[in-house]
Amino acid sequence: MKRVYLFFFFLLIGKFTMAQSGATIEGTIFYQGSPLEGVTVKIDDTKIGGVSDSIGRYYFTGLQAGTYRLSVSRLGFVSQTKAIQVTDQKTIRLDFSLEEKEDGLEEVVVTGTMKEVNRLETPVPVEVYNHHFFKRNPTATLFDALQMVNGVRPQINCNVCNTGDIHINGLEGPYTMVLIDGMPIVSGLSTVYGLSGIPSALIERVEVVKGPASSLYGSEAVGGLINIITKKSQSAKLSADVFGTTWGEYNADLGLSQAIGKKANVLTGLNYFNFANKIDHNHDGFTDMTLQNRVSVFQKWNFNRKENRLFSVAGRYLYEDRWGGQTTWNKSYRGSDEIYGESIYTKRWEVLGNYQLPVSEKMFFMFSYNDHDQNSVYGDEWYLAKQRIAFGQLTWDKQIGKHDLLAGAALRYTYYDDNTTATTVTERSGEIVNHPSKITMPGIFLQDEIKLASKHSLLLGMRYDYNSEHGNIFTPRMAYKWSISDHDILRLNAGTGFRVVNLFTEDHAATTGAREVEIEENLKPERSINVNLNYIKKLELADGNLLNFESSAWYTYFSNRILPNYDEDPQKIIYRNLAGHGVTRGISLNADLAMYNGLKLTAGGTWMNVFNKERNDEGQLEKFRPILTENWMATWALSYHINALNLGIDYTGNVYGPMRLALLSELDPRPEYSPVWSIQNIQFTWSNGSKLEIYGGVKNLLNWTISKSVPAFEEGDGAGIKSPIARAFDPFNSSVTYGDDGQIIPTPDNPYALQFDPDGYSYGPNQGIRGFLGIRVRI
Repeated sequence: MKRVYLFFFFLLIGKFTMAQSGATIEGTIFYQGSPLEGVTVKIDDTKIGGVSDSIGRYYFTGLQAGTYRLSVSRLGFVSQTKAIQVTDQKTIRLDFSLEEKEDGLEEVVVTGTMKEVNRLETPVPVEVYNHHFFKRNPTATLFDALQMVNGVRPQINCNVCNTGDIHINGLEGPYTMVLIDGMPIVSGLSTVYGLSGIPSALIERVEVVKGPASSLYGSEAVGGLINIITKKSQSAKLSADVFGTTWGEYNADLGLSQAIGKKANVLTGLNYFNFANKIDHNHDGFTDMTLQNRVSVFQKWNFNRKENRLFSVAGRYLYEDRWGGQTTWNKSYRGSDEIYGESIYTKRWEVLGNYQLPVSEKMFFMFSYNDHDQNSVYGDEWYLAKQRIAFGQLTWDKQIGKHDLLAGAALRYTYYDDNTTATTVTERSGEIVNHPSKITMPGIFLQDEIKLASKHSLLLGMRYDYNSEHGNIFTPRMAYKWSISDHDILRLNAGTGFRVVNLFTEDHAATTGAREVEIEENLKPERSINVNLNYIKKLELADGNLLNFESSAWYTYFSNRILPNYDEDPQKIIYRNLAGHGVTRGISLNADLAMYNGLKLTAGGTWMNVFNKERNDEGQLEKFRPILTENWMATWALSYHINALNLGIDYTGNVYGPMRLALLSELDPRPEYSPVWSIQNIQFTWSNGSKLEIYGGVKNLLNWTISKSVPAFEEGDGAGIKSPIARAFDPFNSSVTYGDDGQIIPTPDNPYALQFDPDGYSYGPNQGIRGFLGIRVRI
């Protein structure tokens, strides 16, 4: 009987306890309509808190009647607080929809130190641009999108095929290292032919480091690096972004993000771009813009593992068919000397991944492999090349007291073969033999971030690499951060860089154009020493307005610098190590203003002084300015949102100072320096929540093109034509007369002693004003 009483006693106690257990608050946290994990959720004035799970859910139980204030926050997003009234024992739902911060100061960055860290905490200055920033001026590729970043200039190197590279602080494209998810798979051939194949739709954010970063990333990170962080897969979501222009350009981005059971999430992206109109507004007989047909397929897998260990694998395939040339050209003339055309077929595939080892220590193995096949023809000159790059890196992240250590070992293998003199050798017998380049470069690096005090930290790093062709390379690094206050941060960085050069994969002019390439000596690796001072000021103005300033001053000294010499002989491009030194120095200022009334402004300006000094025949150093280097530039993006109409307005633009250009002879009548020029755009976006956006506007409002700044030739054949292409009417130089010394002799038909040259006078776009209209849909 006692057992029966005890049974009913505990049963009643259980019911009573359940009745008094209280209410439950639960909900999901969204970002752009998709669940967001890793968001901190707290109940104010209590110790109750938690983090949203992989599908954005949170819940709190056992709450008594009353009013509660829930606060949610995550780095890079605007924090929110909501009040909720609890009156009974029921479950109450409270969802949140977060927005990204526009100032970018609290973004999580990885590029500066290879670790995820708040941008304000890292000793290395990193600029962050999220995909919202690039949506202010929608473009089909990352190459075009970077025109909005201060200190960064996409440089078009060819007026016919429109290939290009990316300049940072006045340094040429080969000095810029481009990473995808932290891995160096964009290099060599892809820096010339593959940059346009990176669709904007893949980008979660872009991190930019200005100045050498070779102590962490090795060769090519001399002028700076750009790290493209791809989007992470979330819950099931279908997205589409399609736009077209009045020139006949069409771009489509499709994305599908979905969960594969409980073990993985996958993001699939498809990009297609097509432009098939032969437009010749300057009437020089050549296409103003290269015709293109491009497809890119991307897929990224994130696997769910125990203890939230990381494992992601991504792959991408790119195919592009582009051509430019005389408007009467078609593929039947490919490689012939009848009608001039530059036709480029690019096939590229790549795979990359990051795997956290199943050990107690924090260790990661990163890997990538890419295969690039290039089939190009410039008139009747063929350029056939293959490149394969394999990369593996093991890192160990360890916290010991005040020391935050990162140690690593890396191995990079590069294979390159083409049909030029770059991969041929002459045997003793006189026979010319093909000899592909095979470079193996193992390396080790160590980094220690030391917390000196609550407001002071010091980062010391060094890297050692062994290049199978150039031997030992050592690159040290130092960074110091002083958090003066919560709103003032000062950083000082110093480091070294090195660069191993392959002209035929980095310099488009070496494979096309009328000039003969001459390499005077065995080129030694370039070396550089850099000092950078960075200051951030964060201001919280009245009425919730935010104003942030970031300024930098830098100085870089180069030895063994390799530059193309266009001045010594107008018939040649001469490459050699500079018998002297090079310097780039300057200051930059970025400002971000976000106002409560919906007005946002991002603006920046950079002044730079880039020059080289080389010894002349008398042994004296002579100072000269390299070509295609501006002294100053500025960018801006002004946005305003009219809430009542759900309408956003974006006005974006850039302006560049004069650049020195490569002339073809002493008689060349074209200006030696480019004018001040600017590209400006306006966009209107109507949105219906996060599921639908319709956008449109006008690009290149000023209708600026290179052709408008080139004077019309007054004499000889082609008189009256304003074209950046010298002697566009004679692309095979059939009417050019050469002397015994190989130099051009002025004639009545060619009074300026010019030859056909599609590259030398290329410094900006030749695509004029155009309208655009697009739609974004998320399901």
